[in-house]
Amino acid sequence: MAEQAKPRLEELVEKVVRGEVKLHELDRILGNANLAALVRRLALEKMTGTSLTAIGSTILDFVELVGRNIENPIGAVQIPVGVAGPLRVNGMYAKGDFYIPLATTEGALVASVNRGCKAVTEAGGARTAILYDGMARAPVLWTPSVEEAVRLVKWVEENMEKLREAAESTTRHGKLKRIRYWITGNLVWLRFEYETGDAMGMNMATIATDKALERLVKEYDGEVRVIALSGNMCVDKKPAVLNALLGRGKTVVAEALIPRHVVEKVLKTTPEAIHEVNTAKNLLGSARAGSVSFNAHYANIIAAIFIATGQDVAQVVESSMGYTWTEVRNGDLYISVTLPSLEVGTVGGGTRLPTQREALALMGVAGSGNPPGTNAKKFAEIVAAAVLAGELSLLAALAAGHLAKAHIRLGRGGVRHG
Repeated sequence: MAEQAKPRLEELVEKVVRGEVKLHELDRILGNANLAALVRRLALEKMTGTSLTAIGSTILDFVELVGRNIENPIGAVQIPVGVAGPLRVNGMYAKGDFYIPLATTEGALVASVNRGCKAVTEAGGARTAILYDGMARAPVLWTPSVEEAVRLVKWVEENMEKLREAAESTTRHGKLKRIRYWITGNLVWLRFEYETGDAMGMNMATIATDKALERLVKEYDGEVRVIALSGNMCVDKKPAVLNALLGRGKTVVAEALIPRHVVEKVLKTTPEAIHEVNTAKNLLGSARAGSVSFNAHYANIIAAIFIATGQDVAQVVESSMGYTWTEVRNGDLYISVTLPSLEVGTVGGGTRLPTQREALALMGVAGSGNPPGTNAKKFAEIVAAAVLAGELSLLAALAAGHLAKAHIRLGRGGVRHG
């Protein structure tokens, strides 16, 4: 049977090369996504003269992924995964010592976070708290006038339960918490905010909001039209002050009080020097640059964790907004990180991929929590604590003048380049 299949695959490769079969048609023709990926890859190799054997070396089963996570697959890209820790977390949901998987190609990042983990853990651990939990989707609606826009908003307020019923009919775990509104001229933005259990919840919020809008358009007695299901006040995959103020996903704080002797022994500097760097760099430097968030490198840690654990990597944009605060207290260093818009989940999306699920399992947060929602909250607290560790280590390296030396030693293979 395998011998019969081989000529057919070779024939399909040639048909793709000649343009007689399109790449996206292969799944339907072959009825097997893994064979389709093979033919697609072989055809691309012929058309471009490029070897794709490394991309083709993967443990992924595309039968499970096509239609859920990927289209037109040809293989997978591998990124090195390092581990930092143990990191002690004393949170509302995360309690204990954790090892943090970081997928990155940046030399020195894992070592830096690991050093921060050591300092935080020796200080007794990071205290974490979740201040807000809600995923948002904000459609924009047309009305003929501002008078009609005001009347529409009033109708939404008076019919909240109807809209909640419609939205929640689409999901077992999604709960509509509130609808905020903004009017600009004759246009209305409605920001629907949901609790989404252990899912990051963007798809859940989108489907639920679409259903609620169906009911609104059907039952509202005035003139209204949905311009777009997403009106950019959600705000998804874009940096925005709105998310910094209202929160989206999880709003999380992580803090630690690092004794002077730990700062000096582990971080090779002083609390005063770290505080000075934070004030000059993260606060005044960010303000002078017109930044919407004030931190050193949250995106480094969050992107590495997102890639390792199957999160929506584009949401690093808003998830890495945040604020680093330091104080010198009786000679010791207080440091906190606040992440207003950390968008993470432990079910759905890329979390179902085998390597990403293992990375979540390493932290004890794979799959749904008991009760639902607790795993995602636990994960958010671990991420915030890891960001705290990474931020502390980088500020210390800058204070001690070690940043360039670390990158020469770890980012260039220990070889100095002219």
